[in-house]
Amino acid sequence: MRFNAKDLALLARQPSGCFDKEGKLKICRVVGDKKLLEPKERWCRLKGNLLFLMKNKGSEASEVVILERCWIVEFRTKTDVSIVLKFQSGEPDLYLEAASKPECESWAVALGEANSEGLRNKIQHLRRLIMEIKEERSSDEAQHFLPSSQADSLGEPQFTSIQRIANEPKLEFSLACKDLVAATRDRKLNTFIQVSVVHPAEHVVTRYSSTETVEGTRDPLFLTGVTFPPEYPIYEETKIKLTVYDVKDKSQDTVRTSALPDHKDPRADVGRSFLGCTTFKVGDLVKSKEQQLTLTLRTSDGGKTVGTIEVNLVKMREVEDGETDHIATDTKDQKCALVRECTVSEGVSGKDNLPSLNAVLKNPICKLYRFPTSDNKWMRIREQMAETTLSFHVPKELINLHIKEDMRRNQELKDLGELAPHWDNMRRSVIAHCDQMLSMYQDTLAELGKHTGSSFKSSCSKGEKTLEFIPINLHLQRMHVHSPRLKDALYDVITVGAPAAHFQGFKNGGLRKLLSKFEAERRNTGYQCIYYSPENTAKAKEVLSNISHLQPLISSHADLLLNSASQHSPDSLKNSLKMLSEKTELFVHAFKDQLVRSALLALYTARPGCVLKNPAVPRNSAEEGGDVQHQEHPAQIKRQDSIPHHSEYDEEEWDRVWANVGKSLNCLIAMVDRLLEKDISNTKEGENDPSAADCKVLHTGGDWYEQLYPLVITLKDCMGEVVTRAKQSMAFVLLQELACGLPQCLMLTLRRDIVFSQALAGLVCGFIIKLHTGLHDQGFLQQLHTVGLLVQYEGLLSTYSEEAGMLEDMAVGISDLQKVMFKVIEAKSEDFLPVITGRREHYVIEVQLPAKMFELLPQEIKEGKLLRMYPVLFNVGINEQQTLAERFGDTTLQENINQENLELLKEYYKLFTEKMPPDCLPHFQEQNDLKGLLENLHQNIQCKKRKNVEIMWLAATICRKLNGVRFTCCKSAKDRTSMSVTLEQCSILRDEHQLHKDFFIRALDCMRSNSEHRE
Repeated sequence: MRFNAKDLALLARQPSGCFDKEGKLKICRVVGDKKLLEPKERWCRLKGNLLFLMKNKGSEASEVVILERCWIVEFRTKTDVSIVLKFQSGEPDLYLEAASKPECESWAVALGEANSEGLRNKIQHLRRLIMEIKEERSSDEAQHFLPSSQADSLGEPQFTSIQRIANEPKLEFSLACKDLVAATRDRKLNTFIQVSVVHPAEHVVTRYSSTETVEGTRDPLFLTGVTFPPEYPIYEETKIKLTVYDVKDKSQDTVRTSALPDHKDPRADVGRSFLGCTTFKVGDLVKSKEQQLTLTLRTSDGGKTVGTIEVNLVKMREVEDGETDHIATDTKDQKCALVRECTVSEGVSGKDNLPSLNAVLKNPICKLYRFPTSDNKWMRIREQMAETTLSFHVPKELINLHIKEDMRRNQELKDLGELAPHWDNMRRSVIAHCDQMLSMYQDTLAELGKHTGSSFKSSCSKGEKTLEFIPINLHLQRMHVHSPRLKDALYDVITVGAPAAHFQGFKNGGLRKLLSKFEAERRNTGYQCIYYSPENTAKAKEVLSNISHLQPLISSHADLLLNSASQHSPDSLKNSLKMLSEKTELFVHAFKDQLVRSALLALYTARPGCVLKNPAVPRNSAEEGGDVQHQEHPAQIKRQDSIPHHSEYDEEEWDRVWANVGKSLNCLIAMVDRLLEKDISNTKEGENDPSAADCKVLHTGGDWYEQLYPLVITLKDCMGEVVTRAKQSMAFVLLQELACGLPQCLMLTLRRDIVFSQALAGLVCGFIIKLHTGLHDQGFLQQLHTVGLLVQYEGLLSTYSEEAGMLEDMAVGISDLQKVMFKVIEAKSEDFLPVITGRREHYVIEVQLPAKMFELLPQEIKEGKLLRMYPVLFNVGINEQQTLAERFGDTTLQENINQENLELLKEYYKLFTEKMPPDCLPHFQEQNDLKGLLENLHQNIQCKKRKNVEIMWLAATICRKLNGVRFTCCKSAKDRTSMSVTLEQCSILRDEHQLHKDFFIRALDCMRSNSEHRE
């Protein structure tokens, strides 16, 4: 970007009234959290997106800051008066400090509105206000001209609605031109049609969409149609304006399809010229017998005829009774006859799906295409892209669970009791750091709660701290194909930016590298704590989770047992005892682990006054997993997987306490059996002597309760003692994990939470969409609860520079999804959003379905069976940075990820073939095909060919044949993602729906020219 220094200097010296804001600020540059120099006072002047910095009010500008591609970080404490400007380019941050809090807030607002993004937001806000004023004014004027009685009865103008099928677009039509007149005889036209809507109430022309550009013909047939979604306000009285342009220089042409006010007269933009326009009413098209209009194109003055436009109404679900429409079209001269003929659709999605799907998807953008098949018939394609409310819902649910889990952990650390000074200081430090992280999670949740507006995060916001848990550009990309003699087909791809911690950056790599490095440092560096392996730490978390889950259940079942005893109900007593026994056995089994015993000893040695009298005696390394040491002073503590053995500590005490729970349960079972036997004998006696039986019944209920009550109390006491000891010992293990790596441990946990949150939001969206589309497919539902769901991620990241770190984050985040389980429940209200329960490394997503849909599920799913996920990631870098990585860098990361996930895919296929019947899926007759595809994928991964996109195509094909969910990801889910998705869609049309081979490139260009990846 070039600037004229003299012009800038002149602008900086303008009078005060010419500036948006000016005043004194203390300024310096910041890298990370360190200021390069002490802040110096400068006179600052803001004009548009230029911030001039001067030594004093009358001096020359010493620096100019361009406020583009940057964002404001405002510190919202009551005392802080500073803000920071962060730049996407990576240059040092700019620290600005005001004299007071009000002045600081004023500068924050002014700087936030200074860049083009702020100006764009302001323009959009003003447009919304104008539209609201227009709507109010038009309704006021309509009521003014009506009699008062009618004005009261009409809340809005009465227009004729268009009849339509539920969940179908209101109106769809295709376009073609004939006999277009060029400005010169020899010129071959390159034309497109711009479609505008004239709303009957406002009489304002609004640009709606446009077709692709057809080159080199005066009789263009446009493959891109026009579709109006169900919620669009279009009526029979609505007018559609069609404007035809000739593109002179396609490279300079820009076709805008956003809803903007049209010009009164068509304007000749750079690179295109106006040919002609025409207008028709929607009612005329809908009511026409042939459902077709032939309209005359005229110049802007309405005098000269320049050709005709054919408008054909499209109804994808209706048979056209063999009616043909021979339209000349070809890649060059457009001269092959195409027949307009469709078959009856069996209904891909029903109206019952609407409530629950509408809770997840919103703001759909639809595109309509018609492509010729190899036998010269039309196929019709409706492409839809929709946002999802889950982009924000899932992260907020997840952060809320993180907060509760961390609060419980902090309380467990506090409940460890009295510790020796070294361990107590360690605990204080850990709790202080954990409290800071907890506060950060709470602040993030509060900020997300304030979010309004778009339901997805655009790529320009990927560096914002408050939105770091939100996935980037998460959308559903759906292709609905209606082709001759074939059933309707749906193809869904979820597009999303690679799950990664963009705000934290990738200077030191991503999670894959950071976790490996951190674990090596923990193992090999002499910290003042006891080393526990990641497996033992995970086991400790599992034990704590089991305690919090099972203890209240056992208490509840014990109370139900007493209630059954007081009511003298034998059947109820048996059922209560059965449930109590099952939960208690699970409880006892949860502590049947060497880790609890060794952790209790470690905690004993950490108590005040504990003196080790005997030297260390090494224990069995296979049992303990490492060397054993004794130490009296913290400085002597060495790293270990095992725990010191103390001669005075009675290790059998834990075994006795743990065994007491089982003994108490056995006593309770024996007593219940005795009471039930006695009850049976009394019943037999009662048959012989009724009066004696009545007398016994009066006392038996009280006897049951009185005899069982002491045993239930003993069971609860024994269980309470086990819980107290186990919770403290496992909390001590977690203390070691945290203390060994402060603060890196917590920062890695935060990074992993961020990446997992983004990945989970996409997975939940994909699962819900797949469940809805496969609800009538019994084979898929059987596969879902028998084997699980395959989730295939297509990564397009390079292995060079920052994207290598993103790929490392993404690989860990997707791998963590293996620990997620789904459960389908019947919705009890109109709120169909999913509910998340569980803890880190063990989450259950409860998906809610309306009663009618829930009844369609197999009994296993209805009974709450947990459904497993099998996520796999295959990555192939395709951009210019990957070229650098392959020539001068390292592609080992990509090769390792692809190889690891190939093994996971093979495991899923093996499970699938073992558990599913051969005829369960539509594609299963191609079982040999699947084996061949897997072998082909294996060979392509092994050959290490540069930019081998065959890996992507093979993985996607296998996923579709195995009823999986497809994801496509790149850095921001824009350019590379849209190119990949459109190529996949056209390849499917060619391979599965007989797209005419001569139209493959044109169909691809057509879809790409209309690709709508939002920002």
